[in-house]
Amino acid sequence: MSTEVRVRVMDAADVDAVTALAAKLPMAPQWQLDAYLAALDPQTSPVRIALVAETAPRVLIGFTVASVIPPEAELESIAVVWEFQRRGVAWRLFEALTDKLAAAGVTKVLLEVRASNAAALSLYRVLGFAETGRRPGYYVHPPEDAVQMQRGIQ
Repeated sequence: MSTEVRVRVMDAADVDAVTALAAKLPMAPQWQLDAYLAALDPQTSPVRIALVAETAPRVLIGFTVASVIPPEAELESIAVVWEFQRRGVAWRLFEALTDKLAAAGVTKVLLEVRASNAAALSLYRVLGFAETGRRPGYYVHPPEDAVQMQRGIQ
């Protein structure tokens, strides 16, 4: 039996669940509560688009955040709880995100990911991203290179 997943815009009531979800995933960005609240504020620069995936009202299983500076956007985070990984949730989040990015005038999405994060690199390749370069020593704790990737959107 498959579980219905709904993707919607993140709101302030989601922020506690989002930070708790990220805390359980060692490769997810560990933003503070205030950073997520700022991401929801349309007056904050750059503007961000933040979405959540849920299985039922307020049962959060994933989220994504992108900063928007048209014609580019940076995928800052995409995270899914372990139990729902490899079940299409990240793909659904990214598909909904690209719809919103395209509506905002974005034509290219950029990202940086730890070189050792094989699962994320695989996901990004499936989502159509290609490696464009590396940033030596970009990550500090622990020290590691970042892989830069990008893809276009219509």
